[in-house]
Amino acid sequence: MSWIYLVLAGLCEIGWPLGFKLSQAPGTSSGRFAACIAFSILSMALSGFLLWLAQRNIPIGTAYAVWTGIGALGTFMVGIIWFGDSSNVWRMLAATFLLIGIIGLKMAPGH
Repeated sequence: MSWIYLVLAGLCEIGWPLGFKLSQAPGTSSGRFAACIAFSILSMALSGFLLWLAQRNIPIGTAYAVWTGIGALGTFMVGIIWFGDSSNVWRMLAATFLLIGIIGLKMAPGH
């Protein structure tokens, strides 16, 4: 169950930078701005709580690295898919290394 918490925490970690980005869209009303910031705060809180649950059974270094890796890789992909961020070969190669690291930490003995 701890690994499920950790993956969910990583997915929630994608929410707060997404909320920040959406709050900066041109022509954003004050109501939409507040909703985006509230979404960011909720994502942060939920992500942190799920990380806390995961760390009960997963070593801190592994949990933190996987958590930030999922958040970073997910946010990277959101940027490419929805915001037109660059997807050149070097960026994709670096993202692949992140993915290999996340998988490696899960598969490593003694996690």
